[in-house]
Amino acid sequence: MSKTEAKRTNVLLTGFDPFDREAINPSWEAVRALDGWKTGGATVHARQMPCVFGDAIEALANAMDELKPQLVLCIGQAGGRSEITPERIAINIDDGRIADNAGHQPIDLPVVAGAPAAYFSTLPIKAMVRDLRAAGIPSSVSNSAGTFVCNHIFYGLMHRIATHPVAGLPGLRGGFIHIPYLPEQAARFPGAPSMSLATMTEALRIAVATALAVKQDVAETGGQLH
Repeated sequence: MSKTEAKRTNVLLTGFDPFDREAINPSWEAVRALDGWKTGGATVHARQMPCVFGDAIEALANAMDELKPQLVLCIGQAGGRSEITPERIAINIDDGRIADNAGHQPIDLPVVAGAPAAYFSTLPIKAMVRDLRAAGIPSSVSNSAGTFVCNHIFYGLMHRIATHPVAGLPGLRGGFIHIPYLPEQAARFPGAPSMSLATMTEALRIAVATALAVKQDVAETGGQLH
């Protein structure tokens, strides 16, 4: 490895292709808008993931092998949410309320057989929420990433970080962030909240910058009563 390669910091951002009869997925639209963006000596690389159980984790592993990133943020759509929500925990369960894009609908199956019940995000999720709110962007910590492909890839990411350390890249961190519908999606669901693509893209800029700068998360309340 050359000195230039050793000093390079890669950030992997992933978003999903559209699913559940949607024509667009805000996670991919926001992520691809940041492809090639540089901040603090780091370069962001965007990759689209298939909304398919199993295939999503395989595609993520391939992207990580290619880029050898120091930071990985997987992004997903959470229709009905009104805020940018960094996820706290990934659980080892696939339980599809709907089928994925390949027609698979696993019920009560582990993401990884024999692996731990859950993994916590290693992102500074509370610092992210703090910085997003300071920028005027609605945000809160989420304590459930669901049981669909979003949680599936989140768990796969954290399991890979825990079990496949990359030589020469100590301190690899990762996690998952859910984002709301775009306005053109919410227009089809009267009363559903939405957020502009420009705001979501700026939110991801802030999230990446915070994750690169903050090594120890802040001790601020982020809990919920239910």
